[in-house]
Amino acid sequence: MDSYQIIANSIAADIASGRLRPGDRLPPQREFADRRGIATSTASRVYAELVRRGLVVGEVGRGTYVRAAPEPPSPTLVEPPDASVNLELNFSIFPEQVPEMAPALATLVHEDALGDALRPLGAAATRRAREVAAAFLSRHRWSPEPDGVLFTGSGRQAIAVSMAALTPIGGAVGVEAVTYPIVKGIAARLGITLVPLALDGEGVRPDAMVRAHRTRRLSAIYIQPSLHNPLGISMGRARRRDLAAALKETGTFAIEDAVYSFLADDEPVAAFASQRTILIDSLSKRVAPGLTLGFIAAPEHLAEKLAATIRSGGWLAPAFSVAAGLRWMADGTAARIATAKRAHAAARYQLARELLRGLTMRGDPRAFHVWLELPDVWRADTFAAAAARRGIAITPASAFTVGAGHAPNAVRLALAAPSRDALAGALQKLRRLALASPDETLAE
Repeated sequence: MDSYQIIANSIAADIASGRLRPGDRLPPQREFADRRGIATSTASRVYAELVRRGLVVGEVGRGTYVRAAPEPPSPTLVEPPDASVNLELNFSIFPEQVPEMAPALATLVHEDALGDALRPLGAAATRRAREVAAAFLSRHRWSPEPDGVLFTGSGRQAIAVSMAALTPIGGAVGVEAVTYPIVKGIAARLGITLVPLALDGEGVRPDAMVRAHRTRRLSAIYIQPSLHNPLGISMGRARRRDLAAALKETGTFAIEDAVYSFLADDEPVAAFASQRTILIDSLSKRVAPGLTLGFIAAPEHLAEKLAATIRSGGWLAPAFSVAAGLRWMADGTAARIATAKRAHAAARYQLARELLRGLTMRGDPRAFHVWLELPDVWRADTFAAAAARRGIAITPASAFTVGAGHAPNAVRLALAAPSRDALAGALQKLRRLALASPDETLAE
């Protein structure tokens, strides 16, 4: 056993015994190295091992702390938490959309239609399905080629397919340093290393991507150009053009996650680098998660490789979901629901801004999630644990952070799922909690 592991084990034992308590701050790494008589590089490995085990959390500008609770698994990989108000999962279903959706499903119970919907379906489905989906995904001057459109069971599966098709085992994919948590789980299962890329107010910086590619060749990058989850930032048109140029310069592919694009209607990166971008979308956020459908819009020269990956991975879309989705797309139901959800998102963002007054809340008025930066008296995991005790499930920044680096002192609040009254009550509780101190909340 390496020396750093032996030291990490001793600290883990101190945490387990209570000698180091939740919230205790570990010394800076240089000071820790001096106390132990070890190299600073060994101290860094000790801290990284403790982070990997979920025993401590690093926070930007504040240091490394013993966790208040075991590290929660990614919210996208677990069952919904047993909480009165769920601000982790970000799916919007409102009562008015159900009557909109019912007629399309009713047509599927007719004998001929149901017979077709119960038959096996390939990754490319049918020519008509590809044409309908291509028209549905079109934005501004960009429209995918129908022959490059493929179907999966969900948007998450579409991400996994794209990463698996583009990246060999042991290969590397660049991702935003703070990103959608499901990508971390997918990469781990595919044997892919994620390389964090620096962000600014518009998302991934093209120069950071180029530098990372020179250091370790990237097979692809995974990006969220519109309404980034969790930060809510979006790329401007010039940034998208610059990123497209960087893709061409390095020969790298982009996996463009556009699942929130229906709220923003931005021109995709695919419009600027059509031969180097795989665009991912789904009906989960646009319509509902219960009968979902994932889309891959890819360059035609990648279509067969992606289709083979869909088949071998067992990621084929059920024919019934394709049939229902085609009806919602073709008759305008999906578009009408998306329009209603834009208004829904804007109203919820405004509610959050009003009820979280006095706190630092970041996001986009078009999005269904906000990024709440916490006062200095709080740490993100401690705050999330305190919220859970009050029946509110939220996600700390560590769930979104790639690598062993320090996580921002912030939490993501997903605004879509609860009723308006439940959301308002939860936001009011979170504001009171944030403006109190951890010691005061423990005394309640």
